[in-house]
Amino acid sequence: MLGALMLAAFTFNTAENLPVGLLELISVDLNVPLSAVGLLVTGYGVTVAVASVPLAHGTRGVPRRHVLTGLLAALVASSLLAAPAHSYGLLLLARLLTALAQALFWAVTGPVAVGLFAPRLRGRVVGALSVAGSLALVLGVPAGTWLGGRTGWRVPMGVPAVLGAVSLVTIAALLPTSPPEEEPAAYASGPDTRRFATVLAAGALSATGAFTGYTYIVGFLGGVAGFSPGAVDVLLVVFGVACLAGVSVTGAVLDRFPRAALTTAVTTQAVGMLGLYAAGARPVAAVVFLALTGGALGPVFMTTQNEMLRCAPGRTDIALAANSGAYNAGIAAGAALGALVLPLLEVRGTFLVGGLLTTGACAVLLLGRRSRRP
Repeated sequence: MLGALMLAAFTFNTAENLPVGLLELISVDLNVPLSAVGLLVTGYGVTVAVASVPLAHGTRGVPRRHVLTGLLAALVASSLLAAPAHSYGLLLLARLLTALAQALFWAVTGPVAVGLFAPRLRGRVVGALSVAGSLALVLGVPAGTWLGGRTGWRVPMGVPAVLGAVSLVTIAALLPTSPPEEEPAAYASGPDTRRFATVLAAGALSATGAFTGYTYIVGFLGGVAGFSPGAVDVLLVVFGVACLAGVSVTGAVLDRFPRAALTTAVTTQAVGMLGLYAAGARPVAAVVFLALTGGALGPVFMTTQNEMLRCAPGRTDIALAANSGAYNAGIAAGAALGALVLPLLEVRGTFLVGGLLTTGACAVLLLGRRSRRP
C-alpha cells in the first residue's frame, strides 16, 4: 500500500513539473507565447495554494479510500484531456483540474500513509513519500523532457494517466474504508497551536526565500558562475540529486530529531543561498552552495509536513492542507518577488533577498522555541 501511495506522489509531482521541460515545444505547437505557457506552472501553484484548505474541509467526512481514488481518477482524466489538447484553453483547463486534485492529495496522503505504521516509524514514512516526490525532479521530469524531444509534448503529458491508473487500482483494492476521524493519524500526537503557527509561518517564509532565487537559477549559473549551457543542464541534475539525498538523510533521522531536522534544513537553505550570492562567481563554490540549497529544499517541506502530524491543533488533514497551501503561496510569492528584484539587483540579488528571507524563517523558529511555554 505504501508503494502505491509513493507511486501516486511521484506521479503528481511529475505531472506538476512536466511543462517546465516542455515549454518551448508547447509554445510552438499551440502557437502561444512562452509567457502564456508559463502560466501552466504558476497557475498550477496558485490553484494549489488557494484550494488546499477549502477542499480539505469539504471532504473531511469522506472515507480516505474514496477521496484518494477520486483524486487519482481526476489525475488520470486530466492527463488524458491534456495530451490531445489542440488549444491552449483546453490544456490550461486540464492543468487546473490536476492542480485541484493535488491540492487535496498531500493533505490526505500523509495521515493515510503514517496511519499504516506504528507511531515510532511515522517520520520514516513521511520521508519515503518525500523521496518519491523528489524522484519526480530527478527522474520524472528529465525523462519527460527527453521523451518530449523525440515524440512531441503530448506523449509525456499523457504518461501520468498510466501511472495514476496503477495507483488508483491498487488503492481501491487494498485500502480499507473507515470514517476519517477514526483513522490512527487523524489527530496529532501533541497538539500545540503555538508550534503549528510557528511552523506554518517558517515554512511559507522559507518557500518564498527559496523561489525568489531558484526561479532564476539558470540565469545565475550561466551569467554569474559562467557555466556553459551544457554544464548548466548537468548542474540542474546535481541540484535534483542533492534534493533527493537531502530527503533521504533527513527521513532517516526524522523520528529521533523532528524539531532539529526542520531547523537544520532551513538553516542549510539560508547558508546555500547566501553562499551563492557571496561566492557564486567562483565555479567550485557555486557547485558547493548549489548542492547545499538543493539538499535543503526538499527537507524543508518534508519536515514541516511531519511537524503538522505532531502539533496540529485539530485534524491533521486540515493542518497538512494549510501547510501545503502556505508553501505553494510562498512559491508564487517568491517567483513574483524575484521578478521585482531582478531589474534592481540583477540575478545575484535574488539570492541575497532569498537568503535573507530564509534567515528570517530561521529567526521565526528560534523565537518560537524561546517563547514556548514549559
